[in-house]
Amino acid sequence: MADFMTHQPNNVFAGTQVVSLVEVRGTNNSLVHPRGAVGMVTRTPSSEVEKHFLVRFPDGFEASFTRDQLDVLKHFKDRLPGSDATPGFELEQYIIYRCVVGSRAYGLDTDESDTDRRGIYLAPADLQWSLFGAPEQFEDNAAQSCYWELQKFLTMALKANPNILECLYSPMVEKKTPLATELLAMRDRFLSQMIFQTFNGYAMSQFKKIEQDIRNHGEVRWKHAMHLLRLLLTGAETLREASVPVRIEAHRDRLLAVKRGEFPWAEVDAWRKDLHRDFEAALATTRLPERPDYDVANLILIKARRCMAQTSHD
Repeated sequence: MADFMTHQPNNVFAGTQVVSLVEVRGTNNSLVHPRGAVGMVTRTPSSEVEKHFLVRFPDGFEASFTRDQLDVLKHFKDRLPGSDATPGFELEQYIIYRCVVGSRAYGLDTDESDTDRRGIYLAPADLQWSLFGAPEQFEDNAAQSCYWELQKFLTMALKANPNILECLYSPMVEKKTPLATELLAMRDRFLSQMIFQTFNGYAMSQFKKIEQDIRNHGEVRWKHAMHLLRLLLTGAETLREASVPVRIEAHRDRLLAVKRGEFPWAEVDAWRKDLHRDFEAALATTRLPERPDYDVANLILIKARRCMAQTSHD
């Protein structure tokens, strides 16, 4: 397996409990936590240039720190006389599902394309029950990966979040535990007519940004235009086939030409309008239910929580 989990500097992973060596301040420079406050890392730096860690405190407040503003709690406690060190949670070990998303999963990759990974982690019971609580997601920006805690993932799937549904249907799965296999077997239960609202909403949001760029700068961000079209294509096909077609290679050449800016905006916008009409037609004939199956999502979450609670007592 590739070493995409090895980017964290000085062994500070997502899930590491850390001590702030500086005062933690919020809006208007108000003091939120004193020096010495304990938090948990939920996002690691993206590169040698961007060196900030995102830390979440037990009250839910989050703040960014450079490495020299933090000490690992275990190391900090090791230096205190008569104190037992408390281990943190390296959240990568609790990943139950990992897949490749983005251009490589869509079939739109080129030689310059990055490899984006997304997935699910199941928080250990001790973390779930702690004052810190389980982070809803953790990220390794350098590895271009993001993992949602199972409950957050299920909630977003039920809301027909395009990124989450594409994650469930990615053709490039790198890891799946038995629980994840069970979840994938019922992924169609998350599909509903709500897809029209969410996919169309994301597309319209991109369209408004493009219009604003044209007004303010006289230019189009063609990558955004390509993804707008891809969302409409994917959404309509999902309503028709009751399955998310992550790979859209049939439209690869035309979409990549849009990304390269080879078509005038008027022509791209005409395609967008055609796709909107097609999306509406797909909604009118879809066999998908109005709402997803909340009960089955709830059952799998309860099963997962019971499993982790049992593990914590073994």
